[in-house]
Amino acid sequence: MNSPLDSDLIKCILAEDDAGFDQIFPDRIRALSRVHWTPLAVVRKAAAFLVQTPRTRVLDLGCGPGKFCIAGALFTEGSFCGVEQRRRLCQIAWKIIKTQRLANTEIFHAPINALSFSNFDAFYLFNPFAEHLPSAVQDRIDDTIDLSESRYDQSVLHVSTELRKAPWGTRVVTYCGSDDVIPSDYECVVGDLHGKLRFWEKRANRKDSGQEKSMEVMSALTTL
Repeated sequence: MNSPLDSDLIKCILAEDDAGFDQIFPDRIRALSRVHWTPLAVVRKAAAFLVQTPRTRVLDLGCGPGKFCIAGALFTEGSFCGVEQRRRLCQIAWKIIKTQRLANTEIFHAPINALSFSNFDAFYLFNPFAEHLPSAVQDRIDDTIDLSESRYDQSVLHVSTELRKAPWGTRVVTYCGSDDVIPSDYECVVGDLHGKLRFWEKRANRKDSGQEKSMEVMSALTTL
């Protein structure tokens, strides 16, 4: 049975009320939400696309305090895992997950390139490597991790390599990020929010039924 807090969070998700949902985070973390944590409107669309069955395991790369994973786990029947290299953010997520008794949510404290993607079915990327670029210096969360362009290149290469190994039908959602990380055998089946939100699927033949798939996905997303 859901707790009263569970119900309040679900109401926030359905209403796309980020200010209400973000009350679960400490003040300083809440203040970072507008720039760094996924808006609930995006969570709903992305999670609906990524979770195809109750057994779907979604990996959020650079999950921060777990907003996407927590909201996705409350909103769908899929399992949501996040990987985050800042331990302080992981600890916040762990506490919320424990309080909410979310059995379908897990957060790993590790660098992205330490994780194999073979245990997951779908992937979410909210521009997870942008902090490493000089142009993002004003938007960095803090200075507790090593940030460099070389680490950016290493992370992009690792994710691209892992996605290339994934089976046909694997789905990926990118938000506000570069397409450089997406291998050429993935097709963008639909875009949303003026191209900031993109839905990808790995196809054996990218020309097959691309328009039909785009129509199907867009129809499903507009019903949310």
